[in-house]
Amino acid sequence: MIRTPLRPLARVLRARETGENPDLIERENRRLRQEAAHDQARGRAETRLLAVALLFMCAFVVLGARMGLLAATEPLELARGLPEDISSARADILDREGRVLATNLSTHALYAETHRMVDPEGAAHALAEIFPDIDAQRMAARFTDPNRRFAWIRTRLSPEQMQAVHDIGEPGLLFAPREMRLYPNGRMAAHVLGGATFGQQGVRAAEVIGVAGTELYFDERLRDPEQLGQPLQLSLDLTVQATITEVLEGGKQMLNAQGATAVLMDVFTGEVISLVSLPDFDPNNRPAPPTEGEPADSPLFNRAVQGYYELGSVMKAFAVAQGLDEGFVTPDSIIDTRGPLTWGRFRIRDFRNYGPELSVKDVMVKSSNIGTARIMQPIGAERQQEFLRKFGLLDTMPLELAEAARARPLLPDRWSDLSVMTISYGHGMSTSPLALATGYAALVNGGRKVTPTLLRQDRVQTGPQIISERTSQQKKLMLHQVVQEGTASFARISGYPIGGKTGSADKPNPRGGGYKKDAVLATFASVFPAHEPRYVLVVTLDEPVDTTGPEPRRTAGWTAVPVSAEITRRVAPLLGLRPISLDVANATLGLGQ
Repeated sequence: MIRTPLRPLARVLRARETGENPDLIERENRRLRQEAAHDQARGRAETRLLAVALLFMCAFVVLGARMGLLAATEPLELARGLPEDISSARADILDREGRVLATNLSTHALYAETHRMVDPEGAAHALAEIFPDIDAQRMAARFTDPNRRFAWIRTRLSPEQMQAVHDIGEPGLLFAPREMRLYPNGRMAAHVLGGATFGQQGVRAAEVIGVAGTELYFDERLRDPEQLGQPLQLSLDLTVQATITEVLEGGKQMLNAQGATAVLMDVFTGEVISLVSLPDFDPNNRPAPPTEGEPADSPLFNRAVQGYYELGSVMKAFAVAQGLDEGFVTPDSIIDTRGPLTWGRFRIRDFRNYGPELSVKDVMVKSSNIGTARIMQPIGAERQQEFLRKFGLLDTMPLELAEAARARPLLPDRWSDLSVMTISYGHGMSTSPLALATGYAALVNGGRKVTPTLLRQDRVQTGPQIISERTSQQKKLMLHQVVQEGTASFARISGYPIGGKTGSADKPNPRGGGYKKDAVLATFASVFPAHEPRYVLVVTLDEPVDTTGPEPRRTAGWTAVPVSAEITRRVAPLLGLRPISLDVANATLGLGQ
């Protein structure tokens, strides 16, 4: 910028010619220059003020819009600060016939915005009248806490409770929409379904997550948005499940048993048609896990899957099957049963004296411990382990339950020659009722291994051949003879021939070595129809006692067998099995020829 000189020469010369004072020119130019600088500074200041005003105006517009948006939405749970993009959707669970086992139900949760409450103490006492488990004094303290602006009161409400809360008329009590998991059949199949609870919770939604059973095992699949329209279909039959639960519960009460379990499985597909464990619970109101005592005493404990027990003589079926399959014996081979069988300082005895010798068939029918032990003696530990492992009895059961992966059989630290003999008749290693059912399925389905599953199958499994078809046929005949001639005579029912094996095992003492006195785990593993097995049923009763006779009777033949027979009598027609005569079954098995 070109600045005007304070004393321009031309004007100074003219002023001198006219007699004017040249200093006045300099004074005037200084004044003009100062005025120009002042105007320039003023313009700059006005521009800055305008920019600041526009900035404040934009900020007020943004804040006003945000405040308007917040006023139009439901309040967040300030105490948790969780995101509101929570999905509560969850696919249904159905039984094999399409009947609903688990679904979602729209409901509401109850919360309080304490800063909006008019009468917090009165509201607390009114809520205590609606919900008896609420402590009015503690609730009032929460409502009047100056540091609290938000409080959850109930995660779910019934329509009646919601109306009662609404009638209180307290503006600070508000309702939040919820999707809760509903089990319309109550306790039915509780251990299979497991249960669900709320995960992350916001005001507008709450996450529904599985906590046990199939709900936990298939949690990701049930919550997958792409599969919400595709229900999870299980292999369970709700009608059969209800029938078995009713009979098993009656048998448990009548025999004063501490617990009971039953597993019904298709011997060809491995489908679990029914799985019952008693005592059970209602998954709509799942109890808290126990903090003391024995885990097996809790209704949450799944005896069919988590319960690994010494099951007694039901294990003899595998020992005899190995002897037959590996050519050590035939059904007519004679076994020395003189007792007791001495091994070091140990004595192996039979329940009663069966004479000096028995055929292999009679070792099964009469359930001789000595006979079974002698069959296994030449086979040895290594081959016994290999044989039992082929049936899956030494490994975790691959069932679609979260609890199954955490349960493992208890095996001897050192598999000695004595272990070979005791394990042959069901002592010295533990297994679960589910594993037992899986093993028996392979014994009678032609010798093919099956994998248990809770998902409905459309075709028969083609598992590996683990015993020959000839051995499988021999086992079917022997199991049938156990019922017709041996320890399971109470399993004989008209129209439905049954094969099976009893097991009565002393219960180990949890507080020390040895076994409890007069405490038996009674098991009956059965297959039906005996001549062409379609299903295997394992029933186990914990410390049952039959008091109908002059003396208490605890063995499986008096306890588990009658309960199992009643279950079969009721469920066989439900499974589509037609009654046949015993003569037809005998002819099919080759008896009486």
